[in-house]
Amino acid sequence: MSSTAAAPARRAAAMPAEERRAAIVKAVQPLLIEHGERVTTRQIAEAAGIAEGTIFRVFADKDELLGAALDAALEPGALEKAIAAIDGDAPFEQRIVEATEVVQRRMTDVWQLVSNLPPRFHKKLPGPFGPSDTLTTLFVGEEDRLSVEPATAARMLRALTLSLSHPMLADDPTSAQEIAHVLLHGIERTP
Repeated sequence: MSSTAAAPARRAAAMPAEERRAAIVKAVQPLLIEHGERVTTRQIAEAAGIAEGTIFRVFADKDELLGAALDAALEPGALEKAIAAIDGDAPFEQRIVEATEVVQRRMTDVWQLVSNLPPRFHKKLPGPFGPSDTLTTLFVGEEDRLSVEPATAARMLRALTLSLSHPMLADDPTSAQEIAHVLLHGIERTP
């Protein structure tokens, strides 16, 4: 008679604490957008593919985890990387449209996350964002077409995108194409 005993469950490979923290934060961000602060540590553990207790080996408590998720969402590295990935050989206006789409996505993601966190987390929100070097780079080499410096054009693109896309400022977000057109050509009708 053969024995068909179940094989013992395998544990996930050991991971350095910082890598584990980053993996948990990545797993919790979409859950925060969906459930807000009501997300359970059980849901987080399932999404991260870990045991619930593992969360508390790298985070003191749930608030520390939620704060880390907010910090990660606000960190500009992902935005800079996405803008840097835009094809530098694409036509100028297309590059601006793609950059606008990246900024719109980031703004929407951050807004959804922040709006689902309670006010005690809002004090972590930074003041004005500093300049974006990669956004500025999109305008470098096009100075003959610009009436302002590349850094100013980048700041204007970000401000225009925010004001025409943010759910608290615009009932119906303006498309990236329209924002890029207004930035580059203004609102005056051409003859």
